[in-house]
Amino acid sequence: MLLVGLDCAEPSLVFDRWPNLLPRLSALRHQGLYGPLTSTIPPITVPAWTAMLTSKDPGQLGLYGFRNRRAHDYAPLSVANAASVKEPTLHQLLSRQRRTSVLIGVPQTYPPRPLRGLMVSGFLTPNKDADYTYPPDLKPELDGLAGGEYILDVDEFRTEDKDRLLARIQAMTAARFNVAEHLLQREPWDFFMVVEIGLDRMHHGFWRFHDPAHRLYEPGNRFETTIRDYYVDLDRRIGRLVDLAPEGTLVLVVSDHGARTMVGGVALNQWLIEQGYLALKEMPSRPERLTMDRVDWPRTRAWGEGGYYGRVFLNVAGREPQGRVRPEEMEPLRRELMERLEKLPDDQGRPMGTRVFRPEDIYRAVKNAPPDLIVYFGDLAWRSVGTVGAGQPIHVFENDMGPDDANHAQQGMLVMALKDGRWKTPGGRREGMTLYDVAPTVLTHLGLPVPGDMIGHALI
Repeated sequence: MLLVGLDCAEPSLVFDRWPNLLPRLSALRHQGLYGPLTSTIPPITVPAWTAMLTSKDPGQLGLYGFRNRRAHDYAPLSVANAASVKEPTLHQLLSRQRRTSVLIGVPQTYPPRPLRGLMVSGFLTPNKDADYTYPPDLKPELDGLAGGEYILDVDEFRTEDKDRLLARIQAMTAARFNVAEHLLQREPWDFFMVVEIGLDRMHHGFWRFHDPAHRLYEPGNRFETTIRDYYVDLDRRIGRLVDLAPEGTLVLVVSDHGARTMVGGVALNQWLIEQGYLALKEMPSRPERLTMDRVDWPRTRAWGEGGYYGRVFLNVAGREPQGRVRPEEMEPLRRELMERLEKLPDDQGRPMGTRVFRPEDIYRAVKNAPPDLIVYFGDLAWRSVGTVGAGQPIHVFENDMGPDDANHAQQGMLVMALKDGRWKTPGGRREGMTLYDVAPTVLTHLGLPVPGDMIGHALI
C-alpha cells in the first residue's frame, strides 16, 4: 500500500477544474475509485490525520485541534503531539503484525515512537535539532537524500513576501519527495506513507490570486497560476512514486480536508464581551489577542478561541476554578449561545449560515477537556478571530495571525487504484466516503483484521 497524503487538497480542483492538467491522478481515477472524503469536525490537520490513522473521532482521541485544554483550568492551551495520542495508530497495528511501515511527514508523529520500519516526523517537529526520526540514525541522512536541505515546514507562511514563500514551499516539496523516492526504493515496506504539507501552505498563502470569488482577486495577477502549477508539479511527483512502486501496489491519494475562500473573520471574544458573556479586568486600548490573565473570571460565563473554526468554553462552577455558571444553567446557556451564534448576521446584515455543534452530539465519546461548543462561522466561510480591545469590530477582513486567504473545507478527496490496473472493486466516483475508512482499507488490503472499534469500513 502506497499512501500519498496531500494536506488540504481540494477535490473540486482535482476532479472538476484541472483534471486534464493532472494526468497521473486522472489515470488513477479512471483505473480505480475516487470521490470526496468527509473530514472530521473540525476539518483541521490535527486531529484529522490522526483520526484517519486510528479510525477514531476527535472526541474519542480527546483532540479537538492543534491546541487543546489540558484540564478545566485557565492555563494556555497546549500543542498536541504524538504523546497526546492514546489510541493505536495504523502503523502501530501493522508493527504488531510484523508488517513494515515507512512514514514521512505525517502530522502529529513527533516525537517519533518506535515502529517496525522508518519514520520522519511531521511539520509540528519544533526544529531540526530535535530527534525527529526513527531510528535516530536516519536523521543525518536526510539532507543528502533530499538533495540539499530537508525542510520540515515553511516558516511564517502567513506573509506578504510571496516570492520567498513560494520558493520555500517548492524547495520543501522537492526535498520531501526526493527522500520518499530514495526510501521507497531502498527500504523494505508493506505500507509506505508520505504527507506533503505544502499544498496547505499554498492555499493559505495564494488562494486570493487564483479564485475569482475572493474579494481581493485581481485578474491577470502574476500569481494567478501559482496554485495550479503546484498541483501540476504534485501530480508529476506522485506519478514518479507510483512508477517506482512494485506492480500490484494499491495506491491511495488522500487529503485530510479541502479548501475554500475565506470571506472574513468573526471576533468571537469581542462578541462575547459585547453580549455580556465575557468580562475583562480592563479592556485593551487596541485590539490584542485574549490572554487568560485579562479575564475577570468571577464575572465571566463564556470565552472563546480563534482559528479556522471557533471554540466556546463555559466557566462552570465546580469544574473551572472560578466558575460562575451553575451546573443546572449549563445546558440552557449552551442552547442560548447556539441559537444566537447561528443567527449572527454577516457584515451586511445578511444570514451567515453559521453551524454550531455540541461535542456529545457529534462524537462517540468525549474525552479530556473538550470545548462546550464548536462553531463554523458561515459554515467555514469565515474564521474565528480571538482578539479583543477598543475599536475591535465583530466582522474583520484581516487575519489576526497574518495574511491568510483560505479556510478549510469539510470535504477532502480520495483517489485509489491498483498500479497494474487489475481493479476488482467497483470503481468510478463513490459518495459517502470518510477519512475513517482509510485505516480499515489499508488493513484489509494487507490481509489483516480490522479492529471492531474502528469507525470506518474498508473501501475494497
